[in-house]
Formats: sequence, structure tokens, C-alpha cells
Amino acid sequence: MKKFLVSVVTALFSLNVSLAFADEPSAEALLHQMSRASQKLNYELSYILIKKNGIEPLLYRHAVEKGYSLAHLVYLSGPVREVIRRGHEVSYIEPGIEPFTIESDKMVAPVIPLLHGDMTQLSHYYDFVKIGRGREAGAACQVIRVVPKDGLRYSYVLWIDERSHLPLRADLVDRDGEVLEQYRTISYSLSDKLAELMLSLNKAQLPHVLSLPENPVKKTFWSVGWVPNGFSSKELNRYRMAITDRLVESQIYTDGLFSFSVYVADSDNLSLKNQLIRQGRRTLQTVVKGNTEISVIGDIPPSTAKRIAQSVKFELHSKAKSEESQP
Repeated sequence: MKKFLVSVVTALFSLNVSLAFADEPSAEALLHQMSRASQKLNYELSYILIKKNGIEPLLYRHAVEKGYSLAHLVYLSGPVREVIRRGHEVSYIEPGIEPFTIESDKMVAPVIPLLHGDMTQLSHYYDFVKIGRGREAGAACQVIRVVPKDGLRYSYVLWIDERSHLPLRADLVDRDGEVLEQYRTISYSLSDKLAELMLSLNKAQLPHVLSLPENPVKKTFWSVGWVPNGFSSKELNRYRMAITDRLVESQIYTDGLFSFSVYVADSDNLSLKNQLIRQGRRTLQTVVKGNTEISVIGDIPPSTAKRIAQSVKFELHSKAKSEESQP
């Protein structure tokens, strides 16, 4: 009889646990909640970025007023550095250079990853896996892993606040499980008063949007034969190096989470043959084919960067035409 009662109690307990987990949102649903919260809420995140070579303290504020979005990132140590986003304009204030503004929806800055990510797009190339619960900045969190389906890029482990759905921690992890970077929130707050405070950014005297010339480069003598699924090319650029006067062509690729660039130029005595340099998340892979130097630089594993560099192909006739049209 006792064994029978124990079996019944165990079965009921297991059923209750299963029902409790069934009521919880999936990993993908939690990431969609995080994306909406990061774009709709008025909040402030104080966090640190931990790298191999040091720690960077940062403060990020976000507010929405009548559908108009404002964001402000402040570096809390060293010289004054700020990034300000007002709607579709982003201004950069850096030491040693003139402040400038460009037209964009995203900051090129150490903002917590996936804060404004397109989860629907990323779901085609990444798996979202719930791995449990945790605690960060004093708050209960759901812990989710964002894993590439092909194993050819890095992963993220995210701690998402169960109440606000804001990301409070993000670990960048390589394929061997090594943590390359950590974003860890120290404190955070939500307040509608933040919108009133940040409206003062509209009165700040910031540079006008730079008028960038249209890129005339449409075709080139080389092409990348292979990239991981999901990476698409952006713009193709051509320019001369200031010191060596070498003509360089480059193209950017991104999958919405990670990005890399491919650089192609004539090789010389300074070219690095089959050189691999990895520093944290950033990889530099250089390959020389014939008289041409190929470099791949970006947030991808070394093996992926090498495969991309080796896949570059050349068209001799197109190269001749390209050289004739050099600026």
C-alpha cells in the first residue's frame, strides 16, 4: 500500500511540474518579449563589459515618447565618450575626433547584444534553448541560449528579467564553451519620468547628418564563393590606403547578429601569408593567392574566417576592367 501511495504522489508531482512548465513561454517567445520590451519601455541599464583585456563600465538609457525613440550610451570611465540616437539619427562623441552624426537605426557601440534584434529573422539560423533560471542584478531571470544551427559562428547565453523582460546579462561563447565577452548589469530601473529627462536630447546641439557620397562601385573582379547561411552582403567599397597607396576593395556581410568584412588588395612585401590572429571575439585571417592578398576580419570563429578567405575567386578580365576604372 505504501509503495502504491508513493507512486501516486510521485505521478501527481510530475504531472504538476509538467503542467507548470507547459504554462511557461517558449525560449523564442521570451526573446520576442525581450525585443518588444527593449523597444517600448523607458529604462536605464548600468552594466559592465568584461573582456580579456579589461572591464568597461557603461550606462544605457532608452525612452519612447509618442512613438519617437531616444537612446543614450555613456562610457563611465576614461575620456568623455557618448553615443546618442534620436529617431533615425545616431551621433558619436569621441575623444580626438570631431563629433559626427549619421543616418541609422542602430548604434555601433557596446550595447547589450540582441537588445533590438529581429528574432524572426534570427530563428532561421539559430536555435533558442531554455537552460533554466538564474539571478542577475538581484532579479530572477530566465536563461536562454542562442545557438547557431550550423555550428559555424558564436553563441550567446542570455539572462532575461522575468518581470521587465529586459536582458540583464549576455555571455558570448565560442564552440569550445569558452566565454569571450560578458555584459553584466549591475543595476537597472524603469520609469516614465525617463522620457521627460531624455527629451532634453532633442535640444542638444549635435552635428547635422553627414551627407555620404553614393558608392559608385557596382562590380569587381572577385567574389566570395562561400559564407555561412544567413549572411548577406551589404556595400562594396573601393579606396586607396593613405600610406602605401594600395588599392583596396572591401565588402561587409552580416546575419543580423554577427558581421565580418572581406578585404582584397594586390599583395606586396608587407602582406601576411596565411596569418591568423584572434583577439577575443575578433578574428583576422589573411591568405595570399597569386598576387592578391585576401583578409577576413570579423566576429566569427577562426575556422569559419579561413574557409571564407579560401573561397574567394577571381575573374582576370574583370580585374583588368577594374584597374582601368580606378579612381
